[in-house]
Amino acid sequence: MAFWDDDDEMSDEEYERERKEEKERVNNLPVVKKAKDLLNTIMAFIATVEDEEDTADLKSSLLGDVGLINAKIIGAEAGDLYTIRMENAVLIKVSAVNIKTTMFAFEMFEKGNPEYRDLIKNEIEEFRKIFVEWVATFDRTNDLVEDEWGIWNRN
Repeated sequence: MAFWDDDDEMSDEEYERERKEEKERVNNLPVVKKAKDLLNTIMAFIATVEDEEDTADLKSSLLGDVGLINAKIIGAEAGDLYTIRMENAVLIKVSAVNIKTTMFAFEMFEKGNPEYRDLIKNEIEEFRKIFVEWVATFDRTNDLVEDEWGIWNRN
């Protein structure tokens, strides 16, 4: 028997419907919603920061980190395998911590709107709580990838 069966193929309409349902499911996840909120708040904050030499790298760092968070959440959901999800989760955590650290740098240099700085720090904390709940849903038994580095699955 072949790996696939032509009788089991779904129509273009069925495929499109399933793809749309999956996209809607992912977009409605609390972690995705909070990451989008964080992106919007960071964009608004960056608009309050003067274009100066000492802020260019900080602004670029914020944009890179919040962009990575949003992309890696989607990647973790698309991958569904435990190892892939955990690898994405680690990168998300590192980026969130980087955002928090970057906000302290903006505060130290007294750059940008202070209300946005505080709001972003609070949103990172809210994101962290939702993130912890999301990671707890990862199924350790759903994994086909052998972790040659010995981080996720130890035998």
